[in-house]
Amino acid sequence: MKEIIFYIKKNKLAYLSFYILIVLYFLAIFADFIAPYPYDIQHRDTPYHPPTQIHFFDKNGNFSLRPFVYEYKLVDPIFKRYKIDYTKKHYIYFFVKGDKHYLLGLIPTFTHLFGVKEGKIFLLGADHLGRDIFSRLLYGARISLSIGIVGVLISFVIGALVGGISGYFGGYIDNILMRISEVIMSFPGFYLMLALRAIFPITLSSVEVYFLIVVILSFIGWAGLARVIRGMVLSIREQDFVLAARSYGASSLRIITKHILPNTFSYLLIAATLSIPGYILGESALSLLGLGIQEPYASWGNMLAAARSITAISNYPWILSPGIAIFITILAFNLLGDALRDALDPKFRKNL
Repeated sequence: MKEIIFYIKKNKLAYLSFYILIVLYFLAIFADFIAPYPYDIQHRDTPYHPPTQIHFFDKNGNFSLRPFVYEYKLVDPIFKRYKIDYTKKHYIYFFVKGDKHYLLGLIPTFTHLFGVKEGKIFLLGADHLGRDIFSRLLYGARISLSIGIVGVLISFVIGALVGGISGYFGGYIDNILMRISEVIMSFPGFYLMLALRAIFPITLSSVEVYFLIVVILSFIGWAGLARVIRGMVLSIREQDFVLAARSYGASSLRIITKHILPNTFSYLLIAATLSIPGYILGESALSLLGLGIQEPYASWGNMLAAARSITAISNYPWILSPGIAIFITILAFNLLGDALRDALDPKFRKNL
């Protein structure tokens, strides 16, 4: 593990990506506390409110140690045009009292990291219902980021076990399991995902949809991994330490789980890191099409649904914020995965 960390540190982009992912998951975990508003709070009087600018200097150039925002006035209700009202200044306070929430889902509290006592603050603007995009982005990160982790864990456990059993026993067991995986792989992943989702009613709750998406993505994702693990197991099972375990009377299950599969962990680590973006995109695609997480719950995918109109994007470009978050997350995972692959490659180590 120390060697892996050393090689990642040598790769500046991967090292930066690692910390970006830590920050993203930290923000998602503490979204209730960091977000100034709940994900479903609507401010109908300020639809498509532009991002609020934070100031330290007022209009006359006077410096203020405490940051503040000016109030925005809706001057064109039809085209949602706003004008800054320099006569109304609202200071930003930290650890301010706001709407009730449960810290880590357990501790009831009214305290938020920051906010204004009067007026409104929209760091990334508001959507068509006046909901704070920054707050919804944090809440949406919980769903989009966790689906990637949970989906990969489930599919990789299934794929590793199926590949391990197939490669170790061979024969008709190998033929049956590999034919099943080939059938799954023969279908285009996106259309198979849509077909599986269409089987279930659209009226499912968001919690049920969340677990359904995890199951669908896991079902699609294990087959390709199983074939790779099978090939690795075919080689590993002939190693001396496996033959020694057999001679000592170890059961097949113990040999597979304790001796063979641990030798595939380096590949599993790389593959998992590179696969998480696919799961995030899968959830985002389903939610974007209205088949995933439903309103008023927030996910990066259903937030992007508002950006399907060219007119909306040109007039209110801040609604693309979820797309930027998806791009940054996927890029970070890919850069980190490439670094892990290089770090575990003996040829690469020799060249350092």
